[in-house]
Order: sequence, then structure tokens, then C-alpha cells
Amino acid sequence: MSDIEESYSIVRNDEDQCSIWLTDAETPAGWEWVGEPASRSTCLDRIGRLWMDMRPASLRNTMEYGV
Repeated sequence: MSDIEESYSIVRNDEDQCSIWLTDAETPAGWEWVGEPASRSTCLDRIGRLWMDMRPASLRNTMEYGV
């Protein structure tokens, strides 16, 4: 990663939703860091592989288990 390129990390909330966040920025409330910092494109690629179901966890549970 070059000195000019910004470093990003993947963050995830309690609904299993993912986003990327600048590594130097304060963690948004209700989110946690997942994995190691990387380039923006690398983080987006990871999210594409890991986050297959875009529905929030609570909706998935309701639809699958009626809970």
C-alpha cells in the first residue's frame, strides 16, 4: 500500500451488516472492527465474499424461524 493510499477496515454491526471505514477514524457507535486494515478495494472484495445475504440478521431470523 502506498503512503498516499488511505487505509480502510471492515466494520460490522449487531445485524451482521458490513461497511468499510477509514482505519484512522473513530469506530462508529454500534459497530466493531473485523479483520486487518487494507486498501479500499481489498476491503470491498472481502465484503463481497463474506456478506452474501444483505438482509439484517433480525429479518433473516424472523423469515427463517419466525422469531
